[in-house]
Amino acid sequence: MTDTRDRVAAHVRDDPGVHFNAVVRATDLAPGQVQHHARRLVRAGDLAVERVSGRTHYFPPEFDDWERGVVALARRETARDALYHLLDNGPSRPDDVADSVGVARSTLEHHLDALTTHDVVEKRRDERNRVTLALVRPEETVRLLADVDPTAADRFVDRFERLLDNFFD
Repeated sequence: MTDTRDRVAAHVRDDPGVHFNAVVRATDLAPGQVQHHARRLVRAGDLAVERVSGRTHYFPPEFDDWERGVVALARRETARDALYHLLDNGPSRPDDVADSVGVARSTLEHHLDALTTHDVVEKRRDERNRVTLALVRPEETVRLLADVDPTAADRFVDRFERLLDNFFD
């Protein structure tokens, strides 16, 4: 393995679920270099890749599909805050989660679509068809959230989305 490829692989091992642009910034390599070496590492089985919500995330190969989905989604502030709400409060009504997270219900639903698609959160319906949100695998979710350390750029994008959401409500 080349020194450059080692740098990319080491960064991904240290920061599982890191997205492509963050790898470029952290390694101080050109985007084409990161793309080339990441592609080679994925082909060799030394990295795994997950594309979620328009972002390409890289993982050590020992992360399974579900784990990759959880970590990639938790790198978004709103999704992460919703997960923490459900961990702290247990199954909750969507309106309570949206209020706790500080977003409009429509914004929460956008993130819930991805969280339910990846089997991180489930929507339970009672006899009156009211929805309650619950974590599918809470213990494993707690373990994986420890791997998520969003960058300032990630937090900025998430907060900008919240600002726009509040502006249009």
